[in-house]
Amino acid sequence: MKTLLVKNIRTLVSCDGSDNVYEDVNLYCKDGLIEYIGPDVKEADVVIDGSGMLCYPGLVNAHHHLYQVFSRNLEKVQNMELFDWLKTLYEIWKNLNEDTVHLSSQVAMGELVKNGCTTVFDHHYVFPKDAGDLIGAQAAAAEKLGVRMYFSRGSMDLSVKDGGLPPDSVVQSIDEIMKDSEELVAKYHDTSFTSMKRIALAPCSPFSVSADLLRESAILARKLGVRLHTHLCETKDEENYMLETRGIRPLKYMEEVGWIGDDVWYAHGIHFNDEELKLLAETGTGVCHCPISNMKLSSGVARIPEMLSMNIPVGLGVDGSASNDGNSLLEEIRCSFLMHRLHSGYDAPTGYDLLKMATMGSARLLGREKEIGSIEVGKCADFFMVDSNRIELVGACYDPKSVFGTVGFRMPVDYTVINGQVTVEQGRLTGIDEAKLVEDSNKELKRYLG
Repeated sequence: MKTLLVKNIRTLVSCDGSDNVYEDVNLYCKDGLIEYIGPDVKEADVVIDGSGMLCYPGLVNAHHHLYQVFSRNLEKVQNMELFDWLKTLYEIWKNLNEDTVHLSSQVAMGELVKNGCTTVFDHHYVFPKDAGDLIGAQAAAAEKLGVRMYFSRGSMDLSVKDGGLPPDSVVQSIDEIMKDSEELVAKYHDTSFTSMKRIALAPCSPFSVSADLLRESAILARKLGVRLHTHLCETKDEENYMLETRGIRPLKYMEEVGWIGDDVWYAHGIHFNDEELKLLAETGTGVCHCPISNMKLSSGVARIPEMLSMNIPVGLGVDGSASNDGNSLLEEIRCSFLMHRLHSGYDAPTGYDLLKMATMGSARLLGREKEIGSIEVGKCADFFMVDSNRIELVGACYDPKSVFGTVGFRMPVDYTVINGQVTVEQGRLTGIDEAKLVEDSNKELKRYLG
């Protein structure tokens, strides 16, 4: 039995169904679960003094591309939009191997965890020939950091010669993809309540995969009981591509190949019309909002206020580090808050709405809302804390529910706890040597970028 007590917490924002906020409270965890919230002090193996601390549920990142952290801030792609940006970067990404993925995953997840993220969904869809066990490399990285990981078996089967965007070296046959997908689900999809690893099937996008691959992926996912994820309605270029090549809009196309339902969530979802929003609401099909990526690539502004009002499942994601170029959901909360205030005025989501999107909203997309996303007795012990007694937060804590949207927080959190284990302490990762990771990563970057 492993126990953890956080005592004397100044304010605990639960993000539960009743939006409870607790003052001057203790939090007790046992065997990776929250067992008690209240005034009593219990004996524990590990005790943290939470005096002055603001405590929040662990953030849940519902869309990312971890490997892209090794291709962020490259001058040649800074002013490109999605299609040209992808075609340029594929020439780098085709050089991925196990070392690149292992190190870049540690860097990106390390940055996420230092910014309060406890669950990471990664959309990995680039599998160069003879690159090795890339999902295994990610799994090893997640284990080192103590991250609650949601893998995906992404895929592409349309290269440039087939009318797609990627080079031949990173696409695979449908048979190869299906075989590997089934094997990876058997290996990584743990459905237990406190599971540290699950996996989804995630073909890349309608413009890099065939209709047959989408259909076969949907059939296999439902046979195996796993979720489905892809990019959709991210840009007008995608919409025009689908109209020109398929004769229909992207969402209608996905509906025809079986990609609608409460086991499906899309990344971005910017360019939906009114009827399409109604379909999403009626079917419980979800959307992961990625505001910084959408701004950087000039993709547009997702209709998040309307989605929230229609109870469409909506979560928050960082997206690939090369289209961001960071790894912080706290930054996404603030940027999203400001984007929608500018674009929607009175109808914009509040700072607290966006915190709930990054917690319970994203947990809902992953089908884990009963386990993670809020601080409640019986749920997984995933949370983070920041010290309110710092100059950057003076005068900012009268509404602790909204502070990340309105004021923002641009430094590592003080503590991150995942599954009852302290993974960040006083702003530093506990599971790895950060200096050694930086050194090893910079060496690999020289090989990778050439």
